[in-house]
Amino acid sequence: MSNVKQDRHVEEDWWPHPIPANVEFGEGFYCESAQIFRKMVSKKPGAVAIGKHVSCYAGCSFAIGENGCCTIGDFTLLNGALIMAEEKIEIGAYCLVSWGVGMADSDFHPLEPAQRLIDAQALAPYFKDRPPRPKLKTAPVKIGDNVWIGMNAVILKGVTIGDNSIVAAGAVVTKSIPANTIVAGNPAAVVKTF
Repeated sequence: MSNVKQDRHVEEDWWPHPIPANVEFGEGFYCESAQIFRKMVSKKPGAVAIGKHVSCYAGCSFAIGENGCCTIGDFTLLNGALIMAEEKIEIGAYCLVSWGVGMADSDFHPLEPAQRLIDAQALAPYFKDRPPRPKLKTAPVKIGDNVWIGMNAVILKGVTIGDNSIVAAGAVVTKSIPANTIVAGNPAAVVKTF
């Protein structure tokens, strides 16, 4: 059972388009609106693989780049999260991901000032002499099982969050977190282990 119809449209959805064919999902998948996939660029098969009984609410957005992919484990709830994958983002089973959470496996722009100037020109759609974009750095993000990520937290490239951990609201996670840990702050720091 799911609220996604055979033609991949979501029941009673205001968005006119179906869920893209390269999004796989298990039984019991709940999708509030197919518009959450409007930013998908990837055409690769299985670019997004969603487990059983996963819930994705309308505030979510999957910005999956040409070579990006995302996997989500069973019984995970995404409520207003922004998933930005140029390479790979893995979210485990039984996770709770709150409003305004951002996960990114790339900086999406070069860190070096001269390269950012070139990138700005490359992204200007009507610039006559548009150069190619500079190469961007990526590193996968992995969220373990039974992780709770609070409102407006940010998970940056290369981060792994261990099983059973909690990321407090507004935390900016720049380094990996071991299992059974609570982090808070900017940058996120350990406040408790259990």
